[in-house]
Amino acid sequence: MSRFAERFREEGIQEGMQQGMQQGMQQGEARLLARQLHLKFGELPEEVQSRIAQADESTLLIWSERVLTATSLEEVLH
Repeated sequence: MSRFAERFREEGIQEGMQQGMQQGMQQGEARLLARQLHLKFGELPEEVQSRIAQADESTLLIWSERVLTATSLEEVLH
């Protein structure tokens, strides 16, 4: 394998690992938020679980902050 091809391959592996780690962290944040919401408000509707699973990192952060002071599930997710 040429040096160029080897370097290109290594960069691809690194990028894939970084994306995998980021995705894993985001999934962990989503699971933690779902757990917090469940403990505070009870069973979560399927629609809410789906929204959490599909939310991006910044949305999860906002919701995670709101859960601390919200009095309803709707207040967290609006």
